[in-house]
Amino acid sequence: MSAADRRFEHLGGRTIYDGRIVSLHIERYRFPDGEEVEREVIRHQGAVAVVAHDGTDLFLVRQPREVVDDPDFLEIPAGRLDVEGEAPLDAAKRELAEEIGKAAEHWEPITQFVSSVGVMDETVHVYLATGLRDERAEAEHNERIEIVRWPLSDLDGAIAASRDAKTLIGLLWLKAR
Repeated sequence: MSAADRRFEHLGGRTIYDGRIVSLHIERYRFPDGEEVEREVIRHQGAVAVVAHDGTDLFLVRQPREVVDDPDFLEIPAGRLDVEGEAPLDAAKRELAEEIGKAAEHWEPITQFVSSVGVMDETVHVYLATGLRDERAEAEHNERIEIVRWPLSDLDGAIAASRDAKTLIGLLWLKAR
């Protein structure tokens, strides 16, 4: 199949659900051979995630994730791009302060990825934060976050303890570096 055969035209769609975090749409597309398809699409404004360490310890968070029935889900600090007009790096700085009470002197973009391309348009922006210092910010009232300091010398253990895509991407990048 050639690249021209894979091109498609968006024919429009309709919104099925419009929530606070996501919206669900039925979208129609037409391919060059005339075939038309419908796709269920979850729209999400995007997210940020931060691999943060102080040279000795990696900073992770443990929190309940009801969707996967896990009260102690281990992740890197992260959050939604939910402030109108906020750049991903600024959101990452905000989330780092809200979730672990830290700011960073050095920020480096690691990657961007689409979390579940078959059904969702969410793009996650992953950053490395180093040169950490204390900085408090008001966390969301319903978050139940435990800050976990994990020794950098046991990065393999942190990777083995993680099931979250953004966390695995960030930690595997750090290990490869």
